[in-house]
Amino acid sequence: MIAVTRDVSPSIARAELTHLERVPIDYERAREQHEEYRALLAQLGCEVIDLPGAAAYPDCVFIEDTAIVLDDLAVITRPGAASRRGEVDVVAEALAPLRPPVHITAPATLDGGDVLVLDDRIYVGRSERTNEEELAQLRQLTGREVIPVDLHGALHLKTAITRVSHDTLLVNRDWVDVAPFAGWTLLDVDPAEPFGANAVVLGGTVIYAFSYPRTRAKLEARGIDVRTVPADELAKAEGGVTCCSLLVR
Repeated sequence: MIAVTRDVSPSIARAELTHLERVPIDYERAREQHEEYRALLAQLGCEVIDLPGAAAYPDCVFIEDTAIVLDDLAVITRPGAASRRGEVDVVAEALAPLRPPVHITAPATLDGGDVLVLDDRIYVGRSERTNEEELAQLRQLTGREVIPVDLHGALHLKTAITRVSHDTLLVNRDWVDVAPFAGWTLLDVDPAEPFGANAVVLGGTVIYAFSYPRTRAKLEARGIDVRTVPADELAKAEGGVTCCSLLVR
């Protein structure tokens, strides 16, 4: 497994925000938290590729939004925020030796955080960053079934629902229509932790933010191996643990 990551930008305090109020972000602390995340990926057996950050792109640490990596290709996205579209170039270059690249083109917009790949299906959140035009493009480019999912106030689909085991999804039902996920076991976040639905499943382990202990207890009660990382500084820029890596299997 390869994990492609990107350094925290020194301008992260100017990151795009949609649903959160802007508060000060400690750049050095954000860097330290990101390094802990990278270290955990390595401990879990990943070869970690570190791409340089850029002051011109405050959100660049959230590399997930720039590509969707499938078994046979890499879809290079066209982020919904115009300020982020230049982020894709360095990522596309890094992925090219690993997967043949294909590209989302205008007028479509697509953030990778709105894409949840479950086996042979691709679920796409209808968000402020991802529009309807990309659905047809994604179907044509990938040859896969693409299923739209309605969101209610969440930045991205994976803010509201992510996979945590072979048959279980962690979800905040207040933010997402769960009807498209019929047949999956749904585990609800603790009501006091609405942002707790974001997790990275890696083999038999889930990487999870330290900030949601009640939901973590629910995961562990299901027998799921949970490894936590501090992520509260990056969360101020509306980032989660899925946002900070592209996993290439």
